[in-house]
Amino acid sequence: METQVAKAIEEVKTYEKALPNTSVVSFISEVPAPLKEAMTVFIEDHPNWDQYRLIQAALAGFLVQNGVESRVVTRLYLDNMFSRKSIREEL
Repeated sequence: METQVAKAIEEVKTYEKALPNTSVVSFISEVPAPLKEAMTVFIEDHPNWDQYRLIQAALAGFLVQNGVESRVVTRLYLDNMFSRKSIREEL
């Protein structure tokens, strides 16, 4: 488990270095196995999606659907839903 956490932290650091001019907040969270498996299958079936885009779209979509009235959050949601590139491809 510690090796996985260390690997995840290193991946986040690498990702953050690639986005120096944007405000990015990173977090590590345990995800139930069925959710992780569903994410993996979805990402494998949709190569233009990655874990970052999926989490951003899910979080922004949840916030928009639950009454958050922020143009920035709405824009993030729409950009993630209708972009053809994964976040990593844009780096």
